[in-house]
Amino acid sequence: MHSALPLEPATEAIRRLEGELDAAKDRHLRLAAEYDNFRRRVARERDELTQRSQAQLAGRLLDVLDDLDRVMQGAGMSVGGDVVQQALVLMDRKLRKELESAGLERLDPVGQPFDPAVAEAVSAIAPPAPEQDHTVAATFQAGYRFKGTLIRPARVQVYTAEGHA
Repeated sequence: MHSALPLEPATEAIRRLEGELDAAKDRHLRLAAEYDNFRRRVARERDELTQRSQAQLAGRLLDVLDDLDRVMQGAGMSVGGDVVQQALVLMDRKLRKELESAGLERLDPVGQPFDPAVAEAVSAIAPPAPEQDHTVAATFQAGYRFKGTLIRPARVQVYTAEGHA
């Protein structure tokens, strides 16, 4: 005679398996709820981080806005054009410096080989010398990259020999 393990009665086995299934369902629902809460928290934190970053950049530009306010107030008085011109040049430098330090890069490809990945050719002229074929002759509108990502291509004029597109 074998020493056989006693068989579990079918009703007890069903009850036991239903209990295990209920426990597994409960664990699954709890994990799904935790994941959903995690996903919402990450989305909220990402939005908060974006807003904080934008607020920091705006804060860095306040000096330029203050300068612009002073120039605009002075424009009502009889301030000379040279003073206004100098103020505008200084504000332009400040603004560009702040934007560059935030990751903005200005693209002005004059004299460089035409690269359609960063520039849009809006006109073409014959090259004055053969070696200038397919180089940028002039920039009509500068392009910009932000932290390596192109946000606006430069609009340029390209030297191109007759018969080339």
